[in-house]
Amino acid sequence: MNIWVLLKQTFDTEEKIVLTGGGISEAGVKWIINPYDEYAVEEAIRLVEQHGGKVNLLSVGPERAGEALRTALAMGADEAVLIHDPRIPQDEWAIAKVLSAFLADQGADLILGGNFSVDNGAGQVAIRIAEQLGLPHIGSITKLDISAAGEAVVHRDAEGDTEIIDVQLPALFTAQQGLNEPRYPTLPGIMKAKKKPFRLLSLDDIPGISPQELEVRTTRVSLSLPPSRQAGVILQGDLAAQVADLIRRLRQDAKVI
Repeated sequence: MNIWVLLKQTFDTEEKIVLTGGGISEAGVKWIINPYDEYAVEEAIRLVEQHGGKVNLLSVGPERAGEALRTALAMGADEAVLIHDPRIPQDEWAIAKVLSAFLADQGADLILGGNFSVDNGAGQVAIRIAEQLGLPHIGSITKLDISAAGEAVVHRDAEGDTEIIDVQLPALFTAQQGLNEPRYPTLPGIMKAKKKPFRLLSLDDIPGISPQELEVRTTRVSLSLPPSRQAGVILQGDLAAQVADLIRRLRQDAKVI
């Protein structure tokens, strides 16, 4: 099986978020594999252990994202590709367009990604890639079985229940928590990762796409923390007085009505 895993480097989920000038400060931050992408990496490795083949990692991001790719290589993935180019906007539509252009001629039997990234939480990139490549896709999977005939049986979260779907490969799936328990890189794995193929590409290396095509569709204007929570208020008086006081507070103080 020729498996490609979409991977993003994100903040450690235990990091304290510091906002500076309407954005997140990256000073002294610890970076990790996006946790949902880690499930995708683990599932890809397990599938190759069962069926044979190769696990390829793919990411768009800054050069430091190479650290996350090296970690995934140490887990057991075979090769990694990092597309780093300042001309690529940090916009889900543009990133998906670059990744799908690269994947178009890679002959992927299966593409795996995380359900969403813990920094932006948009959950758009993988699904957009499937749409652009014309692949069937299923999100939030919690179980994946693949037969020798190339048919996948997938379990996915569906509003508190489980949906079971059959789909023929090639296809794209996004991983949800519970799909597996990702392994830790071993020391031998870390040493082997240093010798595994790692390609650093720019936009010029991606056929069929140019910077002019990557028009930004969404822009983050600024980030801010929610206002500090104020102490609760116990309304006084009989029921009619409490209702009147509540309405006044909602209208004058909270300005929600």
